[in-house]
Amino acid sequence: MRYQLIGNHPSIIKIRELITMVSDMALNVLLLGETGTGKEVVARMLHQISTRRNERFVKINCAAMPLTLLESELFGYEKGAFTGAVKSKPGRFELASEGVMLLDEIGDMPLMLQAKLLNVLQSGEFSRLGGTEDVKVNSWVISATNHDLNEDMKNGLFREDLYYRLNIIKIELPPLRERRQDIPLLVEYFTQRHKQELKIDTNVPINTGLQDLFQDYHWPGNVRELSSTILRLMVGDDPGKIKDEFLRNMEGDGLDVPSAYARKAPALKQKSHDKTDEKQESIPSLKELKKEATQYIERKAIQYALHSAGWNKSQAAKILKISYKALFYKMDMLGIEKQR
Repeated sequence: MRYQLIGNHPSIIKIRELITMVSDMALNVLLLGETGTGKEVVARMLHQISTRRNERFVKINCAAMPLTLLESELFGYEKGAFTGAVKSKPGRFELASEGVMLLDEIGDMPLMLQAKLLNVLQSGEFSRLGGTEDVKVNSWVISATNHDLNEDMKNGLFREDLYYRLNIIKIELPPLRERRQDIPLLVEYFTQRHKQELKIDTNVPINTGLQDLFQDYHWPGNVRELSSTILRLMVGDDPGKIKDEFLRNMEGDGLDVPSAYARKAPALKQKSHDKTDEKQESIPSLKELKKEATQYIERKAIQYALHSAGWNKSQAAKILKISYKALFYKMDMLGIEKQR
C-alpha cells in the first residue's frame, strides 16, 4: 500500500517537502497533532521513500499496553524471565533494526520505561528482560503523540531529556478544521480508496446540504473521522442521520450551529393538532431501532473485551471471535478510542 498525504493547504505542502528532505537522514522525528490527523501516514511516507524502504516498519502503541507487557514487547525477553516465558523472544526494537520504529502515543509511555528508552536512544543497545548480554540495534525512531508534551513535562509526566532526544525533527500536523479547503480532495480520495478496498462501485450520496455541512463541521476526529463518514455513506447509512449527528456534536462541543442547519420542527407538526399523528411521527422505524440497538450492543461488547484484554487488540479480537482487521473496522465505525 502506498501512503499519501492528501491536500493543497500550505501546511500540508510544507510537510510533504519536509518529508522529502529528512527521509534519508535517519534523525529522530517527533510527530505532533490531534488524533486522526495522519501522524502514522507521515511516518509510513518517511519509511517508503527512505533508503530503509526494504527494511521493516515496526509500530507499537505505547498507550495500549500495561507497563510490564509494553517493556517486554519493546525489548524482548529471555527464556525463563518470567512465568510463561517458555522461549526467548526478540523485542520490537530488534525487529526494527536497520528499519523504522514507530512509537505511537509516546506521551502515554510510563515514566519508568521512558528512562530505559532514553538509554537505548543514547547508546543504541539494551538487554532483554532476564538477559545479561547487550543487544545492539540501529533503528530509525519516529515518535507520535497527541499530547502537549511541554505541558506534560511541566507536570512531571514526561522526561525533559527524552523529549529533546526525540525532538530532533518536529512535524506538526494541522487539524482538519484548519485546512477545510482540502475536504473535497479528501472526500474524493477516500471514496476511491474505499471503492477499491470494498470492491464496489458505489457513488457517495452527498447532497448539497451535506457538502456545505462538511465545510462548517469542526471534525473533532479529523481526517480519520472524515474517512469513516465516507465509508458509512458508501455502505448505506442515512445522510440525514449523519447530518443530525454532526449538529448534535457541534452543540455538545459548545459550538454555534449555523442558522442554515438549525433543526426545525416539520410544518405538519406545527399546524396539526392531531396528537396521534405527532406520536406516529416521533416513533422511529423498526429498521432504525434495530440498527441503533445493534450498534449499542456491539459498542458495549467491544469496550468490554478491550478493557478485559488491557487494550491489547489482538487479545480482544480473540475474545470477540473476530479478526484483528474486523475489530479495527468496528472500532473506527463506532468511534471507540482509549480514553486517557
